[in-house]
Amino acid sequence: MAIHKGSEGLVKVGTATVAEVKSYSIDETADTIESTSMGDSAKTYESSLTSFSGSVECFWDETDTTGQVAMSIGSTITLNLYPEGSDSGDTYYSGSAVITGKTVSGSHDGLIEASISFQGSGALTITTV
Repeated sequence: MAIHKGSEGLVKVGTATVAEVKSYSIDETADTIESTSMGDSAKTYESSLTSFSGSVECFWDETDTTGQVAMSIGSTITLNLYPEGSDSGDTYYSGSAVITGKTVSGSHDGLIEASISFQGSGALTITTV
């Protein structure tokens, strides 16, 4: 069984690594269509369209022009998420994503943070470096 630490991961916008990433999440879903016929004793379903969405949590860095700043509201980016790093043979997720939200927050006893949400547009691919 392969075990990976969260610290191995990274997020890229195209080929540019996003600075100061704390965490990310990606959610994949598939719609279903009921295919139950008269006379069936249990409901049946078929899979239909798939989608993905998620978020990236960062320590805010306004100088990261090719990463955090490139993920501006309404922009469409190529998002690449590398759970185990970007060495040869490592698995990663890739897809076109629309940036749907961005929240910047801070407190007197902490660092300024940014939360960036995205909605996939098209298929999410899972491949290796």
